[in-house]
Amino acid sequence: MLISGRAMPAPHSSVPALPTPGKDIAPDRMVVEPLARGLAVLAAFDPRQTWVRNYDIALETGLPAATVSRLLHSLVELGYVCHDRKHRRYRLASASLTLGHASIADPGLQRLARAGMQSLTGCGDVCVVLGIRDRLDVMVLETRVSGRPKFDAPLRAGTRLGIASSGMGWALLATLPERERYFLEHNVERKAGCDWPELRRRMAAGISQVRELGFCMSQGEWEPALTCVAAPIRIPYGTPLVLACIGCSADITRARAERELGPRLAGAVQALQAQLGVHG
Repeated sequence: MLISGRAMPAPHSSVPALPTPGKDIAPDRMVVEPLARGLAVLAAFDPRQTWVRNYDIALETGLPAATVSRLLHSLVELGYVCHDRKHRRYRLASASLTLGHASIADPGLQRLARAGMQSLTGCGDVCVVLGIRDRLDVMVLETRVSGRPKFDAPLRAGTRLGIASSGMGWALLATLPERERYFLEHNVERKAGCDWPELRRRMAAGISQVRELGFCMSQGEWEPALTCVAAPIRIPYGTPLVLACIGCSADITRARAERELGPRLAGAVQALQAQLGVHG
């Protein structure tokens, strides 16, 4: 579908090459490595798998199995992970889930975001989507339907999209500090393998569009007939959100996206950010 689609190059600009993750930034001596590794272990749990093995986490994080074992033991003792001794598997415990809920459960913020979504429902037959980053994914928080969209988009609360292969993901990546973005890129590269160069090129194009226009556009390979226009919402002292409009490419042409829908989306985001005290 649209979200895994190709970016339309930003007008009047060339696509910049992104620095190589892990090679263009000097190590930060303020980073506590054991803490970073423990958080990497927590982030390695797949929401689609209830129980995982030590081997699965080692494979996901790239850490030695012995290191993963020690970290898991500590996390079990602290109540962040549960251990099934019989089957030798692990799952997240309630303490970890509480951290996740605390990061997105801001009723006031989502209420303001809904107002922004509502302002876009007059844009024709589109689906308006609000999302947030969750590790290497974009997770859909809410959707609003405008008019009678000519497609059946499988986008509902909880749906996950690849952060490096979706317009919504590119919008979020454009808001991240360099170090955090390069860390994510390094992990995406490790998973993407030989697909990485093309994925990186499209991702760079999307990030460039956001920086120049305030939004980015993608036309899909998953559903070739759909187009996505997405803009990031910068949150003071919080995780950025992303707002997107999704519709049929026949309705959302490149010209319409650039001249009408994209600026309107960016305007809705700016109005929301002004209410949050974010300017510029």
